[in-house]
Amino acid sequence: MVTEVDYNAPSYRNHLSNSDGQGGRKWLYPRIEKGPLLRWRTVVAWVLLAALFAGPWLSWDGHPMFLFNVLERKFIFFGVTFWPQDFHLVAIGLIAFVIFISLFTVVYGRVWCGWACPQTIFMEMVFRQIETWIEGDHNAKKRLDAAPWTGEKILKKSGKHLVFFGISFAIANTFLLYVIGQEAWIPLVTDNPARHVAGLTTMLIFTGVFYLVFAKLREIVCITICPYGRLQGVLLDKNSMVVAYDYIRGEPRGKKVKNEELSMKNGGAVAPKGDCIDCKLCVQVCPTGIDIRNGTQLECINCTACIDACNNVMDKIERPRGLIRVDSQEGIEKGIPLRFTTRMKAYTVVLVAIIGLWVYLMASRADVETTVLRAPGQLYQRESGGQVSNLYNIEFVNKTHKKLPVAFRVTRPDAQVRMVLPIHEVPSAEIAKGTFFILLPESSIRENSTKLEIEVLSGNEVVDRDGTTFLGPIR
Repeated sequence: MVTEVDYNAPSYRNHLSNSDGQGGRKWLYPRIEKGPLLRWRTVVAWVLLAALFAGPWLSWDGHPMFLFNVLERKFIFFGVTFWPQDFHLVAIGLIAFVIFISLFTVVYGRVWCGWACPQTIFMEMVFRQIETWIEGDHNAKKRLDAAPWTGEKILKKSGKHLVFFGISFAIANTFLLYVIGQEAWIPLVTDNPARHVAGLTTMLIFTGVFYLVFAKLREIVCITICPYGRLQGVLLDKNSMVVAYDYIRGEPRGKKVKNEELSMKNGGAVAPKGDCIDCKLCVQVCPTGIDIRNGTQLECINCTACIDACNNVMDKIERPRGLIRVDSQEGIEKGIPLRFTTRMKAYTVVLVAIIGLWVYLMASRADVETTVLRAPGQLYQRESGGQVSNLYNIEFVNKTHKKLPVAFRVTRPDAQVRMVLPIHEVPSAEIAKGTFFILLPESSIRENSTKLEIEVLSGNEVVDRDGTTFLGPIR
């Protein structure tokens, strides 16, 4: 007979996993259990950490590979510069990313949280490892926290937090590099600190935030602060892949008794038991303190630590691995393999459409973006020779990493251009502004607002077009 978890039991999910039941916080001491999944997580983590710390120092054609300068509204992604004029591309890219995360979660669950999220990687692969190296394993940490303050405890605690602060400082500087770039960051750390009070203050604030997150908040970030976990209930369904306990195979749980199987074969009265021996190792290794045997929970970040721990136990009691595994609810209950559902298809179609639109807009993006506006407060002026003039301001945005020679012309044959502030070239990744008059014969003006098209040339190639209007008298 198979018994399922009693989800209506009074003790089930009546408080958070890190709560002591009286509203206080219960400090978690996750056990580190070795296994193949931990080894793979470690490899993935170090690859991502190397990419994170190397990113600000990578360059392309003498310019940063990545830059997210919010202050100057300048963004570089894989060497491609995005300007405020390209905000629609950034917005479409962000929408595509959100839909991708949603689709990924619908199909594969919270793999991002357990394997790629910076919070998890830094906490489990850096800070937790350093803490274990200094204070010992989970039991040693408990004993140290419960012990009175001695010289050894002061030395270990102060040393740990000093290292934590140093790593937080390195992380803060890395993120600051992504925001302001190398050229602005290097003077912060090499120049007289009195000249960079604002920058250094920002650096210390970021350091304090990261230190607080990894030294104090820890799993609270995943359980309470991060909104992604709370979206899980909306995104997951019975066909989504999650870290799951096979209650059909595991229940009823209980310790194995010597010669129990032999007694059953001989007609003994021993009640049958499942494969779960209720060792609670899956709870001890969980970084958020949950019992995965209670089903899918908001706090589960799919780190797969419980899988390694359970598989190690199954090896010892000579039972098949996979009592806790990555599977869907349908797979656990009915043995149904993962299916490509209608919701997955809909997400995929929307994602492909948005990515296709984004790629098209990126491919068709001009190297130079031009804005032509009539000078504010100006109407028209009559000039000698029966000409009428309008004054305009022109702005060129060079989106490339090289200087571009520019010129422009009005497509209307009888139009003349007279420069006031001429522009011959635009520096790389810069904006250039100029002022000019357009003159039309008064005899050719048929309406008070005439539409004109302006072509921008770089060399002999037309690189952009813009439209404007010409105001003139009507007879």
